Amino acid sequence: MSAPYLLRLLSISLAAFYLIHLVAGLLVSLLAPLAVRAAEHMRPREAARFLLALRLLPASFAAAVVAGLCVPSYLWLEPAASGEELGLACLTSALLALACAAIALARSWRAASRSLGYIRYCSMVGRRTCLGSEASPAWVVEGGKPFLVLAGIVHPRLMVSSQLVAALGADQLAVAIRHEQAHRVSRDNLKRLLLLLAPDVAPFWRSFDALERGWARFTEWAADDHAVAGDPRRSLSLADALVRVARLGASAATPPLITSLLADDRDLQQRVDRLLQEPRKMEERRRPLAVVIAAATVCALFAAMLHPSTFYSVHGLLEHLTR
Repeated sequence: MSAPYLLRLLSISLAAFYLIHLVAGLLVSLLAPLAVRAAEHMRPREAARFLLALRLLPASFAAAVVAGLCVPSYLWLEPAASGEELGLACLTSALLALACAAIALARSWRAASRSLGYIRYCSMVGRRTCLGSEASPAWVVEGGKPFLVLAGIVHPRLMVSSQLVAALGADQLAVAIRHEQAHRVSRDNLKRLLLLLAPDVAPFWRSFDALERGWARFTEWAADDHAVAGDPRRSLSLADALVRVARLGASAATPPLITSLLADDRDLQQRVDRLLQEPRKMEERRRPLAVVIAAATVCALFAAMLHPSTFYSVHGLLEHLTR
């Protein structure tokens, strides 16, 4: 199939992205069990950052290679001619890349729509008030199932059912709110959106579930540690609050871009056990692993771009791809 110059560039870029992402994604998915086990020996916040960086690595690396090497080599070395042929492998890879991107965008749009609808409903029927010793603003909703969630990405809102407020004591409610505030500080709802936007290895194949489940688990542990801040009394209050919330049946599924105090009670036992152990000190602020990985990737690509021979090699690979 013949294609104009720019359409040929687009097709080659999509095909190259898919193939690079496929290789990197398969490697990451194979290493996922080992990565999750390694993360268990890290502090929860550090472990969550590590797994998030690993999940986003295939797409980030593929995009960086295409933008930093494939596109410049094509624009520099490919003659500005039209009507050149595109092979079946190139077209198939480009279509698969479009399919993966469309699926990621569709699930992100669906999740954002559900979350926005949830926020609008709670804001409409709820009343804005201040809860807890730290006077945190929240929307209290009457009736329905008990819940305590942080909803929204740009301006996250704390939303809680009146049933749950009545069921928790003052100390328990205060530390539960501190838990949700930890999610706000970490921008965990934004990270959930990034996970939804990250494409899969192949259409309709969720190959990174282990990493995403591990990230969600360590994110909750990190929020627990931030909420109690090494205070044994807060640890006991949060453990009691989690048990009470579970008994109320407040672990029901929430929209994907909303963080709940107890979204999944399968991790309840581990969370309670951690809170009843010796309190952990607050983590020191460290450079996020994702930033380190991104900086290393940029440096590697920049070093490669300093050698013109790299572009000739890349262009030769692109020529093989189009045949």
